Amino acid sequence: MQHATIRTLGQLRASGYQPRSVKQELRDNLIAKLQSKEEVFPGIYGYNETVIPDLQRAILAGHHINLLGLRGQAKTRIARLLVGLLDEYIPVVEGAELNDDPLEPLSVYAKNLIAEHGDNTPVAWLHRDDRYTEKLATPDVSVADLIGDADPIKAATLKLPYSDERVIHFGLIPRAHRGIFVINELPDLQPRIQVSLFNILQEGDIQIRGFKVRLPLDLQFVFTANPEDYTNRGSIVTPLKDRIDAQIITHYPKSIEIGKNITKQEARIKEEQRGLVTTNEIIHDLVEQVAVEARASEFVDAKSGVSARLTISAFEQVVAGAERRALINGEKKTYVRVGDFISAVPAVTGKVELVYEGEQEGAGIVAEKLMGKAIRTLFLNYFPDPDKAKKLKGRPSPYKTVQEWFGSGNTVDVLHDASDNEYHAALDQVPGLRDIVKELHPNEDAETTYFLMEFLLHGLAEYSLISRNRLTAGAQFKDLLSSMFTMPSFGEDDDDEDEEDEKPQRGRRR
Repeated sequence: MQHATIRTLGQLRASGYQPRSVKQELRDNLIAKLQSKEEVFPGIYGYNETVIPDLQRAILAGHHINLLGLRGQAKTRIARLLVGLLDEYIPVVEGAELNDDPLEPLSVYAKNLIAEHGDNTPVAWLHRDDRYTEKLATPDVSVADLIGDADPIKAATLKLPYSDERVIHFGLIPRAHRGIFVINELPDLQPRIQVSLFNILQEGDIQIRGFKVRLPLDLQFVFTANPEDYTNRGSIVTPLKDRIDAQIITHYPKSIEIGKNITKQEARIKEEQRGLVTTNEIIHDLVEQVAVEARASEFVDAKSGVSARLTISAFEQVVAGAERRALINGEKKTYVRVGDFISAVPAVTGKVELVYEGEQEGAGIVAEKLMGKAIRTLFLNYFPDPDKAKKLKGRPSPYKTVQEWFGSGNTVDVLHDASDNEYHAALDQVPGLRDIVKELHPNEDAETTYFLMEFLLHGLAEYSLISRNRLTAGAQFKDLLSSMFTMPSFGEDDDDEDEEDEKPQRGRRR
């Protein structure tokens, strides 16, 4: 329809326009996308066989929807993508606050305007982006906010009695007429406020105080809720739950590959960072594996969940850590390191809810343990299992040379801020380390080889073949047996102001 040329009600009638409900509009446009094999919800990964089919069935059925799932499961993102199923433009009575359809006016203002001007009534066009309304359910939300209330200022200004419908100030829901209305975290909405939604969902109308007004609103409702909220902060009252037609359960990525796609899409990596820092797939796998370990950890509250924002923030910090090192050393290019991954602890500590045992350990220690488990798990994808590699192809354990070098009292410090040359020199002093990597991964470039050499050290530490001591500025690797007789250094607490003066060799063993 040529919305740019249609400016009056008469022109709209002549064009053959017919009113259509928002649910029918969503349905028709979804059908068109499905028939043309067009992607309906771009940027949503891991839901192609679960959530998206359920969502499409709900739209085809014309249902109001509740997306139920733990934090960071793309519930709000899915709701916002529904806008793409709306028509690009729809006609409205110009100046009407309820997005009135010119052929089916709803408000007193629109009806009076059409009665006065007839076919000359001005028509405006509303873009689909302006037909989406979102409200976060907070304890201070009132019925007046959502539905509306009598406005004494309007009554005084227009010199109208309170009995006149024109003194009503409409809330967010009536103003979303002919659009999509989303309420996030529905259980947080007080029960008495939830009751005000009953009529809208069932009969499609609203009630405002003592006014005898019936507004048959045309809306697509989408709610989001977290199962944890049902017990911790509130609940969805049973009659309201009964009126929500479809409850769709969301979930976390079922594979690391899906998680990587989400993180790569959502991570806010600046162009200058991409030009400065080179990453690899191993670091992406490590970041995703942290979330997998957290969701299975006895220290983390499983009911609370582990948001996808953990991996997004962790990867952003990994890149930022490598960028900081390059800036400090005046390097124009750097390669990500395992140490950058280990130093991303702050991205994890605020993203997990700990149970009692986790609180006793401390958020920082739990985050380090999760990262250690991620290294231990993925280590087997690149190197032989230390517990089983007593012999490999008839030869002694491939780690024997490395272990014996550390057993001779040697240590190596891998510091976060070390320049590339210092980093390479530290790893090269461990005999046999490069040989293991080159034998198992002969086709890797030089920087990936160094990454795998460091990864090998961390992995051997996780399998207790060598020891890894946490230093203020990085990590120190040494013989496991000798570390057992090393007394903890004074001032080992990271928060101690004097720790910055400690030598790296006096770092605390994790």
